[in-house]
Amino acid sequence: MTNAEKALKMHEEWNGKLEIRSKAEVKSKEDLAIAYTPGVAEPCKLIAEDKSLAYKYTIKSNTIAVVSDGSAVLGLGNIGPYAAMPVMEGKAVLFKEFGGVNAVPICLDTQDTEEIIKAVKYLAPGFGGINLEDISAPRCFEIEERLKEMLDIPVFHDDQHGTAIVVLAGVINGLKVVGKDKETCKVVVNGAGSAGIAITKLLLSYGFKNVTMCDKSGILSKASKDLNWMQEKMMDVTNPDQKTGTLADALKGADIFVGVSAPNIVTKEMAQQMNKDAIMFAMANPVPEIMPDVAREAGIRVIGTGRSDFPNQVNNVLVFPGIFRGALEGGAKQITEEMKLAAAVALAGLVPDDELNDENILPAAFDPRVADVISAAVKEKI
Repeated sequence: MTNAEKALKMHEEWNGKLEIRSKAEVKSKEDLAIAYTPGVAEPCKLIAEDKSLAYKYTIKSNTIAVVSDGSAVLGLGNIGPYAAMPVMEGKAVLFKEFGGVNAVPICLDTQDTEEIIKAVKYLAPGFGGINLEDISAPRCFEIEERLKEMLDIPVFHDDQHGTAIVVLAGVINGLKVVGKDKETCKVVVNGAGSAGIAITKLLLSYGFKNVTMCDKSGILSKASKDLNWMQEKMMDVTNPDQKTGTLADALKGADIFVGVSAPNIVTKEMAQQMNKDAIMFAMANPVPEIMPDVAREAGIRVIGTGRSDFPNQVNNVLVFPGIFRGALEGGAKQITEEMKLAAAVALAGLVPDDELNDENILPAAFDPRVADVISAAVKEKI
């Protein structure tokens, strides 16, 4: 049986990967009177006077909503809310298993920006945080920004920021391996959607000076046509020399390549044009921008992918459970840039310097320390 066949079989058997379990035992009239009427009126009255007490008396304190419109699901694209549900259920399982955070999958049957914002605003009272998931760019930027302004709970688009944090952590340790520094490295980010833009922003926040973005049209600059509003903003802080040309042109003399784009678009010849001891994160799934063996033959020193069957898996499961646990436990109203940077540094720090090498720059997904360390880093910045 192939993995695909087994996945179908198990999803049918599970009939949904989640279930609701009661903490409250209701086996007598007294139990019923405490858990429901009339006893339930007591916390209700207190919360009515002070809504912050919902964190003390309800599930809000450790529960988030995983919200999607199904417009940009994994590598499947715009498959809609029904087809997105297995992914959102899976994400909720990961929140619980890796971070101890309750998560409820919510798939909205609209891709209208205003309707999504309204829906999330209206459901927010029941949750301690909102994890936006698989919403296409550029709508995802506006949805997140506006919800952050109007809600008093953390709003986090994991496709953007979770990916960016784990990439930065890998880059931090990759630079230690190759002996280069952020101020002089030339970075190329291929893919100018939600993940690519968030990665670029976080690299710049960390102190990289020369980051160039590319997409299927090649190098992006102020002269590029058909940029969306967020890409236009990014042109003010990227491609400092305003170069034009193809991805191949961008890679000439580059030290770091980060791909969140499409399979097999980087050739061996293109990789050979990068600087000595280059770092390459080819994260298109399931087929990366360049296969690790080809990149290695081209002389690339540190190679990461999104896959678990190659060394240096760059996987945001390392990030989002701990980020939300820290935000919830610390009572954060937002997840800030400082928290993201702290999370990346903390994640990188889990691999001791004396254990760093070409094939060991990030902790494993099942490393039990990860969520605790990231959670603590987040809480220090609240």
